[in-house]
Amino acid sequence: MPLIVMCGYPCSGKTQRAEELKKYFEQETDRKVHVIGDGALGIERNTVYADSQKEKNARAALKAAVERKVNKDDIVILDSLNYIKGYRYELYCLIKHTQTPHCLVYCLTSAEVSSTWNTSRDATERYTQEILDALVLRFEAPDSRNRWDSPLFTILTDDTLPFEAISDAIFKRKAPPPNQSTQSQPLSSSNFLHELDKITQDVLMAILNAQKTSVPGDLISVPGTTEKIELTRSFNMAELRKLRRQFISYTKMHPTENIGHISNMFVQYLNKSLH
Repeated sequence: MPLIVMCGYPCSGKTQRAEELKKYFEQETDRKVHVIGDGALGIERNTVYADSQKEKNARAALKAAVERKVNKDDIVILDSLNYIKGYRYELYCLIKHTQTPHCLVYCLTSAEVSSTWNTSRDATERYTQEILDALVLRFEAPDSRNRWDSPLFTILTDDTLPFEAISDAIFKRKAPPPNQSTQSQPLSSSNFLHELDKITQDVLMAILNAQKTSVPGDLISVPGTTEKIELTRSFNMAELRKLRRQFISYTKMHPTENIGHISNMFVQYLNKSLH
């Protein structure tokens, strides 16, 4: 069932709004409501948000928890900062794969208000001012023109949540269509695994070779595909091999009928995963 993604500065009222939504849907529907957030996973904010690797692991844990709970019957609310555009896109890809609608609730406050609310918290629940300032600085505000940030509900401090509009957004909208790379199709070629291994390896080599003469911002053409790799930065062999293994594992379970689509599917997957 639908995913509601909370978003906003630290101490912007996200948890309170998530609880208001939970109460509303439990009263108005017979569905279970799962709230997944930093607190539920025991994430120690000042430790995690001070270390990029720990923060990355925390985001992965939150995403995995969402993936476990999303089903055809329940409502899932992700109560976390969700301040990175690329991470919100990953969540969008998740709901495309599971074929369920979603929406984004953006708790909009000023940095000053968030800082004031932070100081009024119990000492064990506060962000340090340094961490709070850094998170505000890194915050990537949602934009309703992006499909992964839409439908977007921007909530100011004194606003009442538009419960009916949010309900309509997650119950009366169709789920976004899956990408070609996430569609399950029957395996029809005995040579499939060999071709999967060879094609994905060829794509990696094409990327590594093209990087030698490219700069960030370039679009890399990959032979045998109609897609292009977005070179946002320099990609190393280790991370490309890791993504290749993940893609192969997934594709073995969801093989495509047309081997000619594999290269395009892999490039789509890389563009989604490399930020």
